[in-house]
Amino acid sequence: MNFVEAVKSGYANYVNFSGRAQRSAYWWWVLFQVGVGLAIALIEGGGSFSRGAGSMQFAVVGGTFSMIWSLINLLPGLAVAVRRLHDLDKSGWWLLIGLIPLVGAIILLVWFCSRGTGGANRFGADPLGSNANVF
Repeated sequence: MNFVEAVKSGYANYVNFSGRAQRSAYWWWVLFQVGVGLAIALIEGGGSFSRGAGSMQFAVVGGTFSMIWSLINLLPGLAVAVRRLHDLDKSGWWLLIGLIPLVGAIILLVWFCSRGTGGANRFGADPLGSNANVF
């Protein structure tokens, strides 16, 4: 799956918490979210990283566009993450392990980087099809 397909798939399945998502779909989605988030932060911050009174006011306000972007992408991001866990034959509830400081994030990172189960599992068919043995 390429970048554009992954972003389209993320938004097309924004409330679909069933099925599976391959590694490339998840990581292209993450790259898109980080890239747009950085662009919004630069726009909201005016490109200035000084420590003047204006930047302190910005920090307190929090950025309207970034909050809107986060709210719009909350459900699609959760759905892609849950489908990625399904590809590993794990319940989406395992996403809550991320609430454990540091350890939970490391476990999720390792899982999200791992190859999914080959062939069909309890969450559906293999999204890679016949290329399941490719690293």
